[in-house]
Amino acid sequence: MVRVWDRVVRSFHWALVLSFVTAWLTSHSSQAIHHWAGYAAAALVAMRLMWGVLGTPYARFSQFVRDPVTVLRYLSAILTGREARYIGHNPAGGAMVIALIAAVGSTALTGWLMTTDAYFGVSWVEAAHSTAAHGLLLLVFLHISGVALASVRHSENLVWAMMTGRKRKAERTDVA
Repeated sequence: MVRVWDRVVRSFHWALVLSFVTAWLTSHSSQAIHHWAGYAAAALVAMRLMWGVLGTPYARFSQFVRDPVTVLRYLSAILTGREARYIGHNPAGGAMVIALIAAVGSTALTGWLMTTDAYFGVSWVEAAHSTAAHGLLLLVFLHISGVALASVRHSENLVWAMMTGRKRKAERTDVA
């Protein structure tokens, strides 16, 4: 086994899951809890952006953010069942990290705007927040599906890896 995801990345991931679920479940029932869950998500994203530059090797964006052509090539390989196993995030996973961070950020920003004097009750801000939140939910489902598919295809429990930080060592055909 090899350590891939450090404690900061793992804590960020599961805290973001908790804040998202809390915000989603309280969106129509508890305004105070909903707001605090959104603030927590925003703070987590800010922290992850810093850690993506300053963190350990597999936490750095430079390790897993790839150009669109590489991501599309990887997605095509998934369709043919020939995608490589990556020790860190694969190209699709890296793109999903960026998409999720952007979606959480836009959801948090529009939610915060709704609490300000300038934008309270403004319909386009409410619509933008709702659209961002529903888009985020769609990305979460795609993320979970991708994790499930990669776990099956590569015989590796990625949920467990995100809990322990450890994955199976690279084999000859894997991308480190």
